[in-house]
Amino acid sequence: MFRRNAWYVAAWDRDVGAGLVPATVLGEAIVMYRKLDGNVAALENACPQRKLTLSMGRLKGDEVECGHHGLPFDCSGACVRSPGAERIPPSARVRAYPVESRYGLLWVWMGDAHKADPATIFHIEHWGDPAWGLHQEDAMEVASKDRYTTDHLLDPSHVTWVHPTSFAGAACEDAPLETTVASHGVTVSRWMNDVDAAPFYAPFLKFAGRCDRKQQHEVRFPSHAAIKAVFTPAGSGGDGDGAAPQPDMFIMDSYNLMTPINANNTKYSWFQMRNFAPGDAQVSLRFADSVRVAFEEDRVILGAVHKGMANKRTPNIDRRIDNGPLRFRRRMAQLIEAEQPVQA
Repeated sequence: MFRRNAWYVAAWDRDVGAGLVPATVLGEAIVMYRKLDGNVAALENACPQRKLTLSMGRLKGDEVECGHHGLPFDCSGACVRSPGAERIPPSARVRAYPVESRYGLLWVWMGDAHKADPATIFHIEHWGDPAWGLHQEDAMEVASKDRYTTDHLLDPSHVTWVHPTSFAGAACEDAPLETTVASHGVTVSRWMNDVDAAPFYAPFLKFAGRCDRKQQHEVRFPSHAAIKAVFTPAGSGGDGDGAAPQPDMFIMDSYNLMTPINANNTKYSWFQMRNFAPGDAQVSLRFADSVRVAFEEDRVILGAVHKGMANKRTPNIDRRIDNGPLRFRRRMAQLIEAEQPVQA
């Protein structure tokens, strides 16, 4: 089951142009298209007559014409004509989904349209700040349910074993994890003091030698992550005054936005922001290429976890490092339960 009264990423804004673009979100097939005014509409991708996908039809102005019998639907989902008949059938309509364009992404509301509030879309700190650089946007499909991806991202320790040549650096197995639960999500973080810089980040640090490193992994309901990496010269880190911004502090914020395609597959969209080299296209390209390689490692692991859990013959175990993921799961279950209709 999914939480439906929430915004999910359906596509990059740039990917919806002059044609009909299909997508699947929470197991529901939708079709998106750009209207004459430049805004995007999203409809149920199934003509009510014989359920042919509307994305196989034609876009005529702001209307989608079914490629089977020619029924046209406007951006509200209403059928506006009935070719070959005088009367439009009362049930000749499709569902229309609220859509918002934000941060170069198209967000669709999958629940009660009357509850769709654009102000609740995932907030991106520093978006549009000229002092911050933006890495190239990307996406992939992961053969894993979304809960395993949120488990993964709420476990900072996984980088040691999944990303040994990029994000990992020192193992710091004994560095304590701090878990915080808030109304909007769960955060797991830790400082690792006096360690070598991880290979991915080392070339971009403004200081030499060992460092203090913070991993802050936050996942907001229903499935959107903000992963913050902070590096300072050794001895200057910490969550007190020592963590205040300083000239040599490196910060990278990675926004990993998970959209369940169905119960077994997840669309994983991402981009990163950094507090240096805002206009340097070469730096952005180096980051984007390296991040893609690391996230491909995540994809392999998550696909294997999904298969392993689906076919397990003995119980899986939970450890202390699973506290954040388990608390996130419990709260998500409560939010989903609250959306269910009350039984008479």
